[in-house]
Amino acid sequence: MSEAKLAFPVHIDDQTTFGEGRLGVIAGPCVAEDRGLCLEVARELKRIAVRLQLPLVFKSSYAKENRSSAGSYRGPGLAAGLEILAAVRAEVGLPVLSDVHAPEEAEPAARVLDVLQVPAFLCRQTPLLVACGATGKPVNVKKGQFVAPEDMIGAVEKLREAGCPGILLTERGATFGYHDLVVDMRSFTRMAFEGVVTVYDVTHSLQTPGGPVTGGRREFALPLARAAVAAGAQAVFLETHPDPARARSDAATQLPLAMVEALLAELKRVHAAVVRAPVPSTAHAR
Repeated sequence: MSEAKLAFPVHIDDQTTFGEGRLGVIAGPCVAEDRGLCLEVARELKRIAVRLQLPLVFKSSYAKENRSSAGSYRGPGLAAGLEILAAVRAEVGLPVLSDVHAPEEAEPAARVLDVLQVPAFLCRQTPLLVACGATGKPVNVKKGQFVAPEDMIGAVEKLREAGCPGILLTERGATFGYHDLVVDMRSFTRMAFEGVVTVYDVTHSLQTPGGPVTGGRREFALPLARAAVAAGAQAVFLETHPDPARARSDAATQLPLAMVEALLAELKRVHAAVVRAPVPSTAHAR
């Protein structure tokens, strides 16, 4: 049994690094509904990040492939979505992240994105991981709801073999029964492979999957996020919208933009209070 290793810094761009002792933040609306929404949210998130001195990556999906209903909104698509994210990058000055669903998307996405994200249900797809890793951009892999934390070493190895310069692994909960997700707080130690930054997905872990529209329990955002940061998560991922009730995707779990500053301020305090002594882990015993 070996000891958990500290993450190597993951350099997102010239001004943004995760894993250097500050709590990292990935945040934005679930879907890039339109240019105006994304710019509004990005400007407010940047203001918060500057005030709290937290490294921030703006997130919004150009497409949502995993939807409960065939009629659910799936986003503007690759070309239009990347155009919106490019505007955020140019006009607000934030690095940007979005989901990549197929190997052929990786190269065009990497021309705009600073971080490519592999969705949870695709976390074992070798061609997708290799294509994302080969772009030379950092990659964030969501841990599948069906995967044990230590088994994410497979995704890490595929990315490294493809030449990926920085890896983030995100815990978003494990399937419990049919309509609940449960976050195992041991995941942040069990996924702490050397050089990997661990992330807690606040809002997706609140989902109650199933039915024509996925529901959720937004009231658990703060207590679960506190616990995850205290347990060793080095960054948090959250989706936010100025008016979640009117959001075109994940309306039940996106956080109101007005509450994000207080949430992140609280998590920064928790992060500062955590003493990261080495802890026993089986994550490296391979």
